[in-house]
Amino acid sequence: MKENKRRMKPGAALCLIIAFSAFVISCGDKKSDVDGWGAYKADPKGTSYSSLDQINLTNVAKLENTWTFQMSDLAQGADPVSSQSNPIIINGVMYANSGKQTVYAIDAATGKEIWSFKSLEEGQPSAASRGVTYWESGDDKRILYSAGNSLIAIDAKTGKIIPSFGTNGRVNLNEGVRDDPEKISVTLTTPGRIFNDLIIIGSRLPDFYGAPPGYIRAYNCRTGALAWTFHTIPLPGEPGYETWPPDAYKYAGGVNCWAGMSIDMDRGMVFLALGSPSYDYYGADRRGENLYGNCVLALDAATGQYKWHFQTVHHDVWDYDLASPPNLVTVKQDGKDVDAVAQVTKHGFVFVLNRDTGESLFPIEERPVPASNLPGEETWPTQPFPLKPKPFVRQSMTEDDLNHYSDADYQAILEKFRSVRYEGLFTPPDLRGTLSIPATRGGANWGGAAFDPNTTYLYIRGNNLPEIQTIVDMDKHFATQNNTILETGRVTYMQHCSTCHGEERKGIPPTFPSLVNLKDRMGENEALGKIRAGSGQMPGYKGVITEAEERAIMAFLYDKIDQGSLALEESSEVTKPVRYGNITAYRTWSDPSGSPAMKGPWNTLSALNLSTGEYEWQIPVGNDEKLQEEGGPITGLLARSGPMVTAGDLVFLSGADDKKLWAFDKKTGKMVWETSLPAANNANVCSYSVNGKQYVALSVGGTKENPSGSIMTFALP
Repeated sequence: MKENKRRMKPGAALCLIIAFSAFVISCGDKKSDVDGWGAYKADPKGTSYSSLDQINLTNVAKLENTWTFQMSDLAQGADPVSSQSNPIIINGVMYANSGKQTVYAIDAATGKEIWSFKSLEEGQPSAASRGVTYWESGDDKRILYSAGNSLIAIDAKTGKIIPSFGTNGRVNLNEGVRDDPEKISVTLTTPGRIFNDLIIIGSRLPDFYGAPPGYIRAYNCRTGALAWTFHTIPLPGEPGYETWPPDAYKYAGGVNCWAGMSIDMDRGMVFLALGSPSYDYYGADRRGENLYGNCVLALDAATGQYKWHFQTVHHDVWDYDLASPPNLVTVKQDGKDVDAVAQVTKHGFVFVLNRDTGESLFPIEERPVPASNLPGEETWPTQPFPLKPKPFVRQSMTEDDLNHYSDADYQAILEKFRSVRYEGLFTPPDLRGTLSIPATRGGANWGGAAFDPNTTYLYIRGNNLPEIQTIVDMDKHFATQNNTILETGRVTYMQHCSTCHGEERKGIPPTFPSLVNLKDRMGENEALGKIRAGSGQMPGYKGVITEAEERAIMAFLYDKIDQGSLALEESSEVTKPVRYGNITAYRTWSDPSGSPAMKGPWNTLSALNLSTGEYEWQIPVGNDEKLQEEGGPITGLLARSGPMVTAGDLVFLSGADDKKLWAFDKKTGKMVWETSLPAANNANVCSYSVNGKQYVALSVGGTKENPSGSIMTFALP
């Protein structure tokens, strides 16, 4: 047994035990979180815990819809958007952003609009966003959030932009991350965190070759001035530089904090969940462990100075980036309270780390894993395996786990199972195809976990979703048959877009909209803007594809038949490196009829006692009635949002395509209440109190009648 210690440097130990109720929403001032939900996932610690108990096990069945706020920033007939916003509530006012990045201030008791701020012009692209950040100092109260490539400050009282912040109220996030700001697109999906007068942010980046690095940055909340930067791909002379090739800092990308972060205000430390380096599935150009990829990273919140790190995956080639923000927790060990960081992962582990040092509270083994067969690839020989807690999702499968909906479908997936490479967890991508479980959408996703300080239970949603990775030589596989614009556009689409939108452009609405007959719904300038800057789940391709490829893909998407040929670039004497890619990422392995290849449950909710490392219960959540066996258990259903736990002995969780909102008994996992929603929902739940009345609220996606989506609240009669 060997603990993963050589990747951690201890910081100075502190003796102060922090009261859980200490909650900072602004400028270092402390308030009790008994009335509001003042930050993304409840508080700076990212607990997703509400101390309210008016709604509890005895009366939750009486919950009813109190008010619904209809967002209105999309025209009737537009494609519905998926809303991921986790509203915050400050002094009786709810602040939330729509799928189109319009910010709304709403009376939290009545649902009446106070003001709205629309930062994007009609047709401008908007990436998915999970909320806004509140800061105040005296009478100066601000909402800070991101739209497009900008960090924006608006007056929380009036909804007007604050021109003294940055340049006319905006900071260009493309600037200061190594690459030419005119050729990249840096956005936020998860709102930043406040520490005193600073807002600390991560970034959302493309996952492709040539992506920029995901530096962590802090800006002054008053002026927008850059306060500090942490290089997640270290520069020469910085710790971790030796874990990359010497020149990697000049070209390597990714290692970004897109999922979110948490802050310990008393320690003055920020804890970040970092993603994997680019490219996700082939790392011949980044040999080494690749710090700080896939790390829980602790920094001094005031200066950005390194404190410690823990790497959950070395040299990631599985897309096992940390997709959930860390939870700051306090657990019992040997009769003492221990402040810790709990990090749930895509591959189904829970790492529980001492908050001061990064040391694991439970034993961890570095185990040998299979080596890569791809030319030039050198996977790391070992990976960390916690001995406790056990994985919360499936990490292996056999032929007995294959579904048998029909003889023909079963035979097809059985042959596929026997043909691909599969040697358990961490089987590397392979040219013969690789079975990956958990896969790119497996384990815990961006909704993260919820922590109950009264019981030290961590509530975790997990996806059991295998994928078949199809690895190809990108240049050969996507070689054009001729130099026509349409052919180049087809190949560019297949290389960058077909994974999500499908080879036939039908998509998987509403998450991945159909692109069929796009010209009937969207102008070319709007579509090109989305391609460059990103929109919804799609990252920006600015700098990833050339201007010639832009012209070509627009011709392909808009069915322009007679476009002639595309001028070919002059050949270069420099030999391009071979680049391998996965052309079936983010697609659950299905049989020929479209049903999941692996038996369920495909989604679960678990209660983990962090003090003991043991699970108290696990249940399936969500249901596909068409695939449920008669009299059998529910199937579980893919979802990315996370749970909320309350002092009223309840766990609230939203569904996904099944359009549900549930409440569970947090001690047993028994469902005690459910309601149907008007649309697919993909957002975390929050709770707050106004004038002594407790509410439960969440964002709901758009419908054909109301494409912008809504915010719904529930309370007792």
